[in-house]
Amino acid sequence: MRKTRVLIASLVLLCGTALAVVAPDRWTTSDHADTTLAALAQAESPPHVPPVPLLWKVSDRNNAVYLLGSIHLLKEDDYPLSADVDAAFDDAARVVFEVSPEELGSPEASVRFRQAAKLPEGRTLSDLISPRLREKLHRLLARQGGSLDQVNRYSPWFVNLSLMLGLSHSLGFSPELGVDQHLMQRALEADKPTAGLETIDDQLRALADSPMAEQIIGLEDFLDRPQEMPGELADLHQAWRAGDVPGLEAIALSEMMVRTPRTYQMVNVDRNQAWLPLLREMLDGSGRDNVLVVVGAMHLLGDDGLVALLEHAGYTVDRICSACGPGDQAFPGRPVPESAAEPVSLPIGR
Repeated sequence: MRKTRVLIASLVLLCGTALAVVAPDRWTTSDHADTTLAALAQAESPPHVPPVPLLWKVSDRNNAVYLLGSIHLLKEDDYPLSADVDAAFDDAARVVFEVSPEELGSPEASVRFRQAAKLPEGRTLSDLISPRLREKLHRLLARQGGSLDQVNRYSPWFVNLSLMLGLSHSLGFSPELGVDQHLMQRALEADKPTAGLETIDDQLRALADSPMAEQIIGLEDFLDRPQEMPGELADLHQAWRAGDVPGLEAIALSEMMVRTPRTYQMVNVDRNQAWLPLLREMLDGSGRDNVLVVVGAMHLLGDDGLVALLEHAGYTVDRICSACGPGDQAFPGRPVPESAAEPVSLPIGR
């Protein structure tokens, strides 16, 4: 399996606001990667199989909170989603996202995003990166009809995000097709109340305040091996589609924890800890309404994830999976349902 780059993992599985607010730019990728993109796009035409959902039900005596692990970039043929997701959506009285749909759709969201992405006055990207990286970025942008001047006032995480969005767009991925965006629209159509676990500013602060040296690591990964990025994004997408918890932890969490530990702490651990009391309030309150909570998949995985944190707090935690059957390698060592045609709750086995 290819080694997934840290910024691809963090933005695709962690920070949905970043992908929802900024549109794909013309800063895409190298000529070598373009050839790979075209080959992959032509090869992808399998019959539709719904993705195996990363879906858990957390219960106390009164009600339940469904936790759904989103991926913030998807393709049209990833839909429709699993019937398990439909059932959780129908059972929930309200749907909670990382950031509320109202705030995400406000006219100020894009402005605030661009402001957070800019470097402090007097600093430029050219001053922060090495001459070698600067030359690689210059050549890449020039091939796309752009220039270094267009990005020189922006932080490395934003430039990397723009490059990655251009790449994903060429592969047929879109932020507008992300699970969170899809369910926001469904909630609007069903007239279900919605809310957010944090504000746009909270999420942007986690990105913008990450150490500059760790931001540059992500940009360096992209510029040094742009031809590998399509395959790495495809690996991440396939692991999510398979509901492969161990696989996602291996290709996303592990590298990020080692190579960019402070960024991992800020965009994953700190935000999970901030959300935990809100989730517990949904469960501990006197109300009996069930709630569907949709967050980036990495927020649910590993010992720092919300699934483990809530289990350790004493709640009943079950994985909801109708598609898991005998020999399913996505869930090694876990109980197998008697009939894969019937919904089943699988213990997470922590």
